[in-house]
Amino acid sequence: MEEIWPMKGNDRTLSLKLPLALGFVVVGLLCILCSPALASDETIDAFTIADPTGDWGFPSPYGHYPRGPGYIRMSLIFDTLVWKDQNGYVPALAESWQLEDDAYVFNLRKNVTWQDGEPFTAKDVVFTIDYTKEHPYPLVSPKLVKSAKALDDYTVKLYLNGSYAPFIEMVAGALPIIPEHIYKDVANPAEFLNEEALTGTGPFKLVDYDKAQGTYLYEAYDDYYLGAPRVKQLKFVKVSNEMAAAALEKGDVDAATVPPEKAEELEGMGFNVLKGSHDGITKIMVNHRKELFSDARFRQALYYAIDRQALVDTVLRGYGVIASPGLLAPDNDLFNPDVEKYDYDPAETEKIMGELGYAKDGQYFTKDGKPIEMEMLITSTDERAGEMIKQQLEQSGFKISLRSLDSKTRDSLVSEWNFDMALNSHGGMGADPEILSRLIGEGFSFNSARYFENQKLNDLLGREVSEMNPDNRMELVDEIQVVHAQDLPTLPLYYADSFWAYGGVIDMYHTKRGIAMGTPIAQNKLSFVR
Repeated sequence: MEEIWPMKGNDRTLSLKLPLALGFVVVGLLCILCSPALASDETIDAFTIADPTGDWGFPSPYGHYPRGPGYIRMSLIFDTLVWKDQNGYVPALAESWQLEDDAYVFNLRKNVTWQDGEPFTAKDVVFTIDYTKEHPYPLVSPKLVKSAKALDDYTVKLYLNGSYAPFIEMVAGALPIIPEHIYKDVANPAEFLNEEALTGTGPFKLVDYDKAQGTYLYEAYDDYYLGAPRVKQLKFVKVSNEMAAAALEKGDVDAATVPPEKAEELEGMGFNVLKGSHDGITKIMVNHRKELFSDARFRQALYYAIDRQALVDTVLRGYGVIASPGLLAPDNDLFNPDVEKYDYDPAETEKIMGELGYAKDGQYFTKDGKPIEMEMLITSTDERAGEMIKQQLEQSGFKISLRSLDSKTRDSLVSEWNFDMALNSHGGMGADPEILSRLIGEGFSFNSARYFENQKLNDLLGREVSEMNPDNRMELVDEIQVVHAQDLPTLPLYYADSFWAYGGVIDMYHTKRGIAMGTPIAQNKLSFVR
């Protein structure tokens, strides 16, 4: 398993010092920043990737579904100012950058063209910043950049609204730059779904997208500024997790996420197999705006009633680890082990419920003769986990029903606060610790608890992202985990082991701290370029 950041001894602060240091200096030394060359320059006619979901939306900045796979589909077409490979930050549209007080200066490449042949300049960067203030890009907050100014055709200065430690990773390395000459007259970018909307500076152009079948076909943009991509056609096809290994063996696909039981077998057959770190989490979203769920003690009672180790042993077949109530995984360099553990303890559940005025009337906790009744939203991919959690909660005295939905409907109901509980999985946990702000406070609506009831917790989150001293920042991250574990605005369950298998001469890898804002999928576009 690869480390998120290299470390020496017990110096956890190195995980913060490296990205901060990169923000303070000009990073124009290409010998440090550029990706290592592949062992082979062999051209590949086509490369096919399996995906169990299939459709992740129209791959424009405003058309893709705002989860990791949707972002990856879009990133093949649109570039950011900065990117990452397996070692860290690399130049993308910007060759180098430096921090000047509360502003970043980016020195742009001079050999970049949009895929319609128009030149890329600093005006496009300024336009993108201004446009996203009026039309927010769903994965990057428009509040972080105060203004943008083109100093000349190939130099742009971005003024921040204050100190923001993870700016390079969470903004410069995540916000897709869009062409002014195409988007300047687009009033509703979410409905801009024609060919022009897919004009980027990236290494690939979309040839075909079948929403119903969940397939994407890209072709190489041979005038790409890093050189013509080695892969001439890139395909994404829908294949279930259960059939992924067989599809690899038959040669129907070249890369796929595979079940843990198949990983060693495929490696023995000559496939390359990557094991990911625990950057993906499964948790129960809780509607803390509703009565009863709004009480942290009630959420603690629920948590004591869930046997997380049994979930790992049964649902994951042992391929995973139980989640920390502080959110971050034990193999994360930022993990704080000194948080409340909430080991499985139904007796503690009953004690807390008694303190809240509930008593068991037969099987279920009741108050004034009425049992507690709850509903948990699940999807077809987590039915087994949902059934087991339901069984555990009912054994402890909670009456619970399950409702199975597609993931987009579930996410929509969570966003609208139209739910009791919802089982949810997502990645990004290995990214900059700013991810804690996005998952607890203001952030992605369907992944974030959007929890503002604890002022101390929200103050810590605000201080953490603006703290430029890495040692002080580490202390804040530790404390955030402690307070989250006390309040439990979400109920973390487990981190699943993940395995990625692929064949051929392409050098696939897990991106350092995840693609862009932490997507832990081994599909970095640079793998297909050189």
